[in-house]
Amino acid sequence: MRAVPASEPLLADIVSTDLRILLVAINPAPLSSRLGQHFATPTNLFWKLLYASGLTSRLFEPGEAPLLVAEGIGLTSLVERATRTAAELGRAERRVGATVLTRTVERLKPSVVALLGLTLFPDVFPGASEPGPGLKGVTLSGSAVFVLPNPSGRNRAYPGLAGKLPWYRELAERFPRP
Repeated sequence: MRAVPASEPLLADIVSTDLRILLVAINPAPLSSRLGQHFATPTNLFWKLLYASGLTSRLFEPGEAPLLVAEGIGLTSLVERATRTAAELGRAERRVGATVLTRTVERLKPSVVALLGLTLFPDVFPGASEPGPGLKGVTLSGSAVFVLPNPSGRNRAYPGLAGKLPWYRELAERFPRP
């Protein structure tokens, strides 16, 4: 279990065995942590991207995140501590999170681990060099690894829905709903 301040609520993982996709966020935003709902910040495109890409059968609301398991999708975060930006996270926190993630993947055995943000790849695979989004040539405990642009509205490298959506569609095509 990762250490977080006692005053900060934890955002529960939404996981199960038999997952098609385990989505891995860097860490929750403060609003998501306070509400206990994944990707609750209104400017975050996460829910729209899942639906528009075909990863989910309908548009879900943040409070409905537990229902994603029925779609074969799980959610977790590399670091549980909420921050306004991922830059506030320390290297040690990220390393511990990568170890915990590896154990989680070993236990759940999803078909693919989808990292929500390009900065997650070097956290999980130190020294590996596969820049950019897309399917990677490595596995994590036997699961394929796919990197997606961070769905945050702050992500300027892949602006708006149009800048991010092609990568989410590629994930949906490679790992389709049954």
